[in-house]
Amino acid sequence: MSQEIIQPSTAKTTPLKPGYNPSLGPIQLPASYQNAVVSKGKTIYDQSLSRRTPEVNIASLSFLFAGIVQYVQSQSKSIQDIEARLNALGYGVGTKFLELVTLRDGKNAKRETRIVGVLQFIQMQVWKTLFGKPADELQKASDSENQYMIFDNVPLISQFICVPKEFGKLNVGAFTAGIIEGVLDAAHFQANVGAHTVDDEGSPLKTVFLIDFDHAVIERENIRFGK
Repeated sequence: MSQEIIQPSTAKTTPLKPGYNPSLGPIQLPASYQNAVVSKGKTIYDQSLSRRTPEVNIASLSFLFAGIVQYVQSQSKSIQDIEARLNALGYGVGTKFLELVTLRDGKNAKRETRIVGVLQFIQMQVWKTLFGKPADELQKASDSENQYMIFDNVPLISQFICVPKEFGKLNVGAFTAGIIEGVLDAAHFQANVGAHTVDDEGSPLKTVFLIDFDHAVIERENIRFGK
């Protein structure tokens, strides 16, 4: 009978992985190893919704928005088409923004029930969160019961785009108009919102966001609160 001594294997062992090994049974990794794996696998979904610190710098925002405008331009056939596509993109941001604010505020979330209240919310909180400052002015149109106006003397995103002369009166603020429209629709104040450049030598980028509420919204306001 052979008396050979069996030497221990010098082959490299395979690192343990969680799961079931037929020869060893269930494998439970050490807590320290599990924590290391979890910490390396963090994603944006692990971040708290309550975080309010802005994390996108101006350079990144300008690069991203310029790319959006360039892409939309390549897919459009007219200035109106460009603005409509930018509006649609902003609309999605607006609806999600209101949802995020509601989640952050939790039980303290306030639901605006009047037109002026929801517009002041947009002028102050929405603008300050997205652009770092409130909008400059909120006005009601003197010749129409349905129309209100929000003014921004120096729109943040308009500073990133140089509009060629052949594009005439293209206003990339249509993206922001879409955000306003999305917030209003999500809050049940249906309206159409457009962005228009204001002729002002001192503020060449000055933009007015014209908000045209549906007649049903005005009628609801009059019934509930009177004229």
